Amino acid sequence: MASGEGFLTKDQREQLKLASENTELLASSPKSPKSLLPDHQIRVIIGSKAPAVGFAVRHVRRSHSGKLIRVKKDGAGGKGTWGKLLDTDADSRLDRNDPNYDSGEEPYQLVGAPVSTPFDDYKKVVVVIIEEYFSTCDVETAASDLRELAASDYHHYFVKRLVSMAMDRHDREKEMASVLLSALYADVISPEQIRQGFALLLDSADDLAVDIPDAVDLLALFVARAVVDDIVPPAFLTRAKKTLPEASKGLEAVQAAEKSYLSAPHHAEFVERKWGGTTHITVEEAKKKIGDILSEYVESGDTGEACRCIRELGLPFFHHEVVKRALVVAMEKPASRGLILSLLREAAEEGLISSSQMSKGFGRLAESLDDLSLDVPTARDAFRSLAPKAVSEGWLDPSFPKASTMAGELEEDEELRRFKEEVVAIIHEYFLSDDIPELIRSLEDLNAPKYNPVFLKKLITLAMDRKNHEKEMASVLLSALYTDVFSAEDIVNGFVMLLESADDISIDILDASNELAMFLARAVIDDTLVPLNLEEIASKLPPNCSGAETVHMAKSLLSARHAGERILRCWGGGTGWAVEDAKDKITKLLEEFESGGDVGEACQCIRELGMPFFNHEVVKKALVMAMEKKNDRMLDLLQECFGEGLITINQMTKGYGRVADSLDDLALDIPDAREKFKVYYEHARQSAWIGASLSHGNSNVDPLKQFN
Repeated sequence: MASGEGFLTKDQREQLKLASENTELLASSPKSPKSLLPDHQIRVIIGSKAPAVGFAVRHVRRSHSGKLIRVKKDGAGGKGTWGKLLDTDADSRLDRNDPNYDSGEEPYQLVGAPVSTPFDDYKKVVVVIIEEYFSTCDVETAASDLRELAASDYHHYFVKRLVSMAMDRHDREKEMASVLLSALYADVISPEQIRQGFALLLDSADDLAVDIPDAVDLLALFVARAVVDDIVPPAFLTRAKKTLPEASKGLEAVQAAEKSYLSAPHHAEFVERKWGGTTHITVEEAKKKIGDILSEYVESGDTGEACRCIRELGLPFFHHEVVKRALVVAMEKPASRGLILSLLREAAEEGLISSSQMSKGFGRLAESLDDLSLDVPTARDAFRSLAPKAVSEGWLDPSFPKASTMAGELEEDEELRRFKEEVVAIIHEYFLSDDIPELIRSLEDLNAPKYNPVFLKKLITLAMDRKNHEKEMASVLLSALYTDVFSAEDIVNGFVMLLESADDISIDILDASNELAMFLARAVIDDTLVPLNLEEIASKLPPNCSGAETVHMAKSLLSARHAGERILRCWGGGTGWAVEDAKDKITKLLEEFESGGDVGEACQCIRELGMPFFNHEVVKKALVMAMEKKNDRMLDLLQECFGEGLITINQMTKGYGRVADSLDDLALDIPDAREKFKVYYEHARQSAWIGASLSHGNSNVDPLKQFN
């Protein structure tokens, strides 16, 4: 037994003795080369280890001629020797049929094996997932399999692989691929990974065209479908054209998508039906079918039939809409609440509606409770009783109330909740009356300036779900509120809140991204925002969110030729002129009044401008012209406009404030501008056109105190 303390075993003593004898033998020979016997080759390691590396000295033999011969291991001999006892031909030395054969005696052979990376494993697995999806058409299973991979950084490859495999198959698989991407968007695959996947597809278009003759047209259609389904923003095409090589197939695909598919009339419907629409219906059609199923179920009470109809829809990724609409029915018709809960419980137990879709449906309803409460006052209380019941019965994830609370949807601040309820009513009233002064008074009565960004978000969200007339009214109102009620910071923060919730808004409003970009661009054209504010808004958004793409789209709209006029008319141009056009018309009507003196005609011209939020410019230009012409007739016009209610106190105050801000520049051309303004300002105060102070610079001060 070997010892770790320096004692030799019996075998080691034998080896040491043999080594010593061989050393003495070789040393005594005059012909023995010293180079064969370096010291380290006869060293014996004390302990349990074998002797040192190098051939052992006992394998060196001296022949009768005195020559040194290196013999075979275990004494098998060399040339001219008999070899080892029972030694036979080397090839037959190990007989695999011998009962005593031991495979461990076979010589080892090192075989090189490739090293597998996580990405290589991912690529193999997603092919299996895609093949299975094409066979089963089961969106939920495909989504679940992708989640289980826990490799979100590689999902861009899934997008590329899915589309490229579908391109080489029938229309059914192409339609299924588009439906799957739309279902996975944001929930499983981030918007950034979707865009990166399509970028990879465009980069590899030349290679795809080798095996797929019509690859360019197919890829163009996939890109157009992604834009129509709102999973890729139109700005993606603009960027792709800048990065793709001139003569590449990818560039051809982008150009074909724009010209052949996205620019045609009714292009959305055409693109959606291009592959036959065998697995896809529009969102509006799906919502209508779900509404019909629920209405029939409430009348019949047949849970099995309702589940069968939901299953036949073939839209498992859209089941959150079933949950949301069912809960709304339960709130609108309290008598049906028991039936609705039975249906949802049955659908969950059957696995018809997955846990994630159930939670998503409850979450979407929680987000819309403010609006729903206007029609169903008890909606919030009903929801707070339904959610815990669903959790206690086991068909709603227990983490749902906690997550919703963290998001501030279920237990939000009571003051903010009341503010939201009141401003929704104010906005609805404004859409009916088009009365901006009344809306401003209502906002001032609320006395909650800290919630101004919330008002902006509500205003644009409600307008987006209505016609172009209301969208135009919303843009006009924002311009009117700016500086009078809202600060620049309020506007910026309001748009940040809007863009942060862009993904949720797009669930109900298909073209939300484009419309938000248009609202942003319109705010810049109306001088409500400055271009630099767009950079500020983008910097406040979370990384890789769709809101950042919307900001980029707004920049693209603003950089186009004649952008000002086109964007000003984006909602039909029902209420406004371009800013420069409006200023020019105001100047001309004031010059005409100054020469003719017809107050009634001048008031009529101001009224026909249709820009009450811009009447502060009328006040400003009238005061400047009065200073230049030394003609106080302009004050008569302002008196008449104020008396008729044509120019409000807010607009009058704002106009005087702008003149006060520009007095330093005016004094260069009109030496007595300050003295004149003091006279006009005192007249306005005595006539009650403005309050005791006005907005001067960034604070409310009395200009007379600064001029004395």
